[in-house]
Amino acid sequence: MTMNTPSASHPLDPLTADEITAASAVVRRSEGFPSTARFVSVERKEPTKAELLAFEDGRPVDRRAFLVIRDVEGARTLEAVVSLASSSVVSLEHIPDAQPGLLFEDFVAVEELVRSDPRWQKAMHERGVTDFDHVMIEPWPCAYLGEEDAPRRRLNRPLTYVRYTEDENAYAHPVDNLTVLVDLDTREVLEVTDHGIVPIPERPAEFWTAEEIANPENIPTFPGARTDVKPLEITQPEGPSFSVNGHEVSWQKWRFRVGFTPREGLVLHQVAYEDQGRLRSIAHRISISEMVVPYADTAPTQIRKAVFDGGEDGLGKNANSLELGCDCLGEIRYFDVALADSSGTGEVVTNAICLHEEDAGVMWKHTDLRTGRSIVRRSRRLVISQFMTLANYDYGFYWYLYQDGTIECEVKLTGIMSMGAFVEGETPRHGARIAPGLYAPHHQHFFNARLDMAVDGPRNTVVEVDSRALPLGPENPYGNAWETVSTPLVSEANSGRDLDFAAARAWKIVNPERVNVAGDAVSYKVMPGENAQHLLHPDAPVLSRAGFLKHQLWVTQYDEKERFAAGDYPYQSPGGEGLPSYVAQDRPLEQEDVVVWYTFGVHHITRTEDWPVMPVHRTGFSLKPSGFFDGNPGVGRSIVRTP
Repeated sequence: MTMNTPSASHPLDPLTADEITAASAVVRRSEGFPSTARFVSVERKEPTKAELLAFEDGRPVDRRAFLVIRDVEGARTLEAVVSLASSSVVSLEHIPDAQPGLLFEDFVAVEELVRSDPRWQKAMHERGVTDFDHVMIEPWPCAYLGEEDAPRRRLNRPLTYVRYTEDENAYAHPVDNLTVLVDLDTREVLEVTDHGIVPIPERPAEFWTAEEIANPENIPTFPGARTDVKPLEITQPEGPSFSVNGHEVSWQKWRFRVGFTPREGLVLHQVAYEDQGRLRSIAHRISISEMVVPYADTAPTQIRKAVFDGGEDGLGKNANSLELGCDCLGEIRYFDVALADSSGTGEVVTNAICLHEEDAGVMWKHTDLRTGRSIVRRSRRLVISQFMTLANYDYGFYWYLYQDGTIECEVKLTGIMSMGAFVEGETPRHGARIAPGLYAPHHQHFFNARLDMAVDGPRNTVVEVDSRALPLGPENPYGNAWETVSTPLVSEANSGRDLDFAAARAWKIVNPERVNVAGDAVSYKVMPGENAQHLLHPDAPVLSRAGFLKHQLWVTQYDEKERFAAGDYPYQSPGGEGLPSYVAQDRPLEQEDVVVWYTFGVHHITRTEDWPVMPVHRTGFSLKPSGFFDGNPGVGRSIVRTP
């Protein structure tokens, strides 16, 4: 079932394609607006929390657009706010020393510039490549290793791969030790540096589409399709259990709004749960605020690989159009999204967000061994998901809502590894050998979830909960006793917290103004899943730029301007922005409007089984009710009381 998103009708609804085009036109008409300007992103300027309360009281809210613009000729980054109601520019501001994320047209321009550069052509000839028709030049953000990378110029450092046919997997044939520097504003190749010839790996590494598998006679190297898998059908003859009204979704007592931005991609707004006739808030807004992939390799073509896929490009800007039967199964409700091209024209990405429900195994069960009475309930979960592709890697972002009140975030990592070449007879120090002359550099993937919490209201406190074994003594005569110790995070200065496996550490978001049947304050708990510690030196430039990696959990007092874990403009940023600067304000956190930032990651020691396309690797975390309900909401009723 495919249904497209209707026109916007709520202040939190994403901009439509028409609204994007209209907002860009308003800015273009403003006095002194540069004719060479290119639109990096156009999104809805989110209403304040006060404006949302006013809207709920029946008062109108001005719908506004927020635009990031690159003045190419003036080499400036601009931010604009446009009132769609009055078709007027509310503000237009120059942001100094800031480089915005990549434009779609940058990818095309970089490839054409490099392909036509005589220095690059010479280096390719020396490697035995004379036909450039299918050679792939892949733009990569410049990163920041020193002052030469400062954001005075808009730089890019593309990589080269050889593709012998139009559809071949080019990552099997990396051109190593050849680096290029491009100025994206002036559209010129500044440097081509050949660090020494490494033979280009020759072994192909293909994988096939469903159509190609159906006609294997056209694929000489095809290993044979699997024939021992019987059909698996998922049907809901009475339709799905959820209902959708515009961007608002209702399912199994859950209610929330689906949102989207070019940078974060999928966003969930106003997440709440209906309990005994009252809609109880859990979170105001949740999203993936940033992700970064630092590589462990020091080779010339690898050292700068530390891409901020959110801030340097966009998790939403690279959204896939999802396909029924492949990306999603069952009774599906799709949401279209709108993005701006570099001229400011709104374009629709169909089926960018998938909504469906699925079986999730056993939710609870008990068998009375005396009577033989056995009761079991299966769990069902609602899935809201988006997939994006950025160059070689593909990422799926999934939010699951369960009938027991749990919210789970799962990221699915797949796609193709970014490869390197080595001289046969040598052993790559920072990667795994995949094929003759081909290796995959080790790296890590880190994500940061921004959780604007509102557990039963806007005033919450975050508490760190450790489990500690008691010492042997009268209170623990046999050494089996342990207790939980709760420590509130009272101010931002001490809010950077780390996982502690020995203490089974977790964090509660507590509302002291509301209590459950036991008399305890209601709360939701951040439950870590798979995670990894970064292995960056304290002085590593990438750690300065991705300061949010220094701790797994951060807490800040809400500020609508603080949306991104690595700051607003990480492209070529020397660092220091984002969470480290937010918490430096040392604002109080007890019974405040707080935002929880959770960092989680994957330690990717590469392997041959990840090639030629990587099987999905899953990581994530959960938000679990902890005293929020008076009992298991999957069984019966719960009542919350006010002290």
